[in-house]
Amino acid sequence: MNITLITPAPPGSRAGNRATAERWSQLLEQAGHRVNIVTEYNGEPCDLFIALHAWRSSAAVVRFRATHPDTPLIVVLTGTDIYDHQHRFPDITHESMILADCLIGLHHRVGRDIPARFTGKLTTVLQSADRPAPPSGPKAGFDICVIGHLRDEKDPLRAALAARQLPETSAIRVINAGKAHNPEWEDKALAEQNTNSRFRWLGEVDKYAVHQLMNRCRAMVISSFMEGGANVVSEACRAGLPVIASDISGNIGLLGDDYPGYFPVGDDTELARMLQRIEQSPDFLGELEVRVKELAGRFTPQAEQASLLAAIERAAAGHARFNP
Repeated sequence: MNITLITPAPPGSRAGNRATAERWSQLLEQAGHRVNIVTEYNGEPCDLFIALHAWRSSAAVVRFRATHPDTPLIVVLTGTDIYDHQHRFPDITHESMILADCLIGLHHRVGRDIPARFTGKLTTVLQSADRPAPPSGPKAGFDICVIGHLRDEKDPLRAALAARQLPETSAIRVINAGKAHNPEWEDKALAEQNTNSRFRWLGEVDKYAVHQLMNRCRAMVISSFMEGGANVVSEACRAGLPVIASDISGNIGLLGDDYPGYFPVGDDTELARMLQRIEQSPDFLGELEVRVKELAGRFTPQAEQASLLAAIERAAAGHARFNP
């Protein structure tokens, strides 16, 4: 098939949606398809159209459906679509969902968080990650990583605030890797680094540096207010790195209802207690490590490719059913 995939993230961007588009392109091309990634849609024909973002790609979705009513259409629901835009801009966001033959959600709880009338179109595709090389030796110190861009919905300094509450005897340091979304976030990160001896901000780093950071850290914190299914959770599981996660749908939908490493979203006091527990209890830290290693098989490229191909089949079948 000739597939067009639209994403709002331009070439060279390290935004998650660009990484998803490029990874999916590779997986689909390995399966024999041809993929053209675009940031704008001008009406060109294709055999299948995939839109990352129901809201941000809404104009392209509407144009595609009007121009090519006989071609299957997949819309991928991001975290901002599900937990922000469908509430602030329901008409636009839901129109994309109505026009889609198949909806892709990136975690297992998406069906609970969208209107029931759309769940019949929903397919789950869990994002994959490469398995990093194992650490070259035992881990020193007790570093905790936070990986992701610094922006409001990520609540990226929550672990740093929690670290301020730890006792003086704690060896925990919080290492944050991620680009500041704007000058305000850069100022916040630098101010926190200057006043919090337990916090270091690396700024934006490449994938190799992320893998190196994961290899030297004891756990990763993902403290987001909203997530559509963060790829960094997949990366941590594949690395065997214990995850401490805010108790939001996007994290629970990846790690499972009974995962023991959740803290109440936005609560740095409870996060501090969780950090202290993993430092003081090797058994608890070991339990989290076992759990993420058990989950790692869900996040392989092979599993993601199979789910993508199933979504394509569902889109084609759905289009034929609704457009006989």
